[in-house]
Amino acid sequence: MLDYDKEAERYDASRGGEPRAEAAARAVLSLVPRQARSLLDVACGTGIVTRRLAAGREGMRVTGADLAPAMARYAAARLPGAVVLADSRRLPFRDGEFDAVSSVWLLHLAGGADNVRAIVGECARVLRPGGVYVTTVDKGASHNVGSDIDAVLASRPPSTAHDAAALVESYARAHGLIPAGQARFTGRGQGRSPRRTVADLRRGWFVTLPPGDPLAERFAARLAALPDQERPRPDPVFTLRAFAKP
Repeated sequence: MLDYDKEAERYDASRGGEPRAEAAARAVLSLVPRQARSLLDVACGTGIVTRRLAAGREGMRVTGADLAPAMARYAAARLPGAVVLADSRRLPFRDGEFDAVSSVWLLHLAGGADNVRAIVGECARVLRPGGVYVTTVDKGASHNVGSDIDAVLASRPPSTAHDAAALVESYARAHGLIPAGQARFTGRGQGRSPRRTVADLRRGWFVTLPPGDPLAERFAARLAALPDQERPRPDPVFTLRAFAKP
C-alpha cells in the first residue's frame, strides 16, 4: 500500500493532473441533481477534483475530507476553510447533512470488505433523503486496456477487488440506497508506459507484488523487455455509480 502522505507532493503530476481532474469532476456532476446545494467529497486527496466540483456547480457548497494530513493540506490550499481531516469510516458530520456525497478512487484502497461497508454506510448516513452518493467502482479493471503491459501482468497473483460494482451495490442497498445511474470517464494522462509501470511496481503500486520481492523483480524484468519503453499505452476508462437515498 502506498503512503499517501509521501505521495501528496507528486500525486497530481503522476496521475493525469488537471485534464484527469476535469474529466472526473464533470462525470461526478453529471450524476448529482441540479438542485443539490451541498456536496461532501470523501477522500478528496489534494483537492484537484474537489475544486472543480465546487467551480462546476454554482451555488453548491463543497466540503472535502481526507485521512492523510499531507493530502488534506494540499486540498485546504485549494479550498480554504472547506477541508477537514477525517477517516471515511467515521465521518465527523451529522446525519443527513449533505445533498450529495462523492468518493472518487477510494473504495479500492479500503483494505477489505468491512472497511468498504463502513465507508458506504457513513456516506449513506450523512446523505439527506433525496440525496445521491456517487463513487468509482472496478478501479483495477479500468486499467486493463488490453495492452502488452496487461499481458505481462495478467499472471501476477490476483488481488480481491473490494470495489467491484456488484459488491458496492449490495453494500449500498444494505444501507438503504438504491441504484440511480452511472457514468464513465477517461483517466486522461494515465496510460502507463513499461518504464513507468516498473517504477510503480517498485514503489508498491501493485499490492500482490511487494517491492523487493523476487517475484516483483521478475515481473519488472519482463516489463523492461517490452518495446517502446517510454510510450504510454491507452488511458484507463473509469466507472462511476450513483445511489439515491429515498
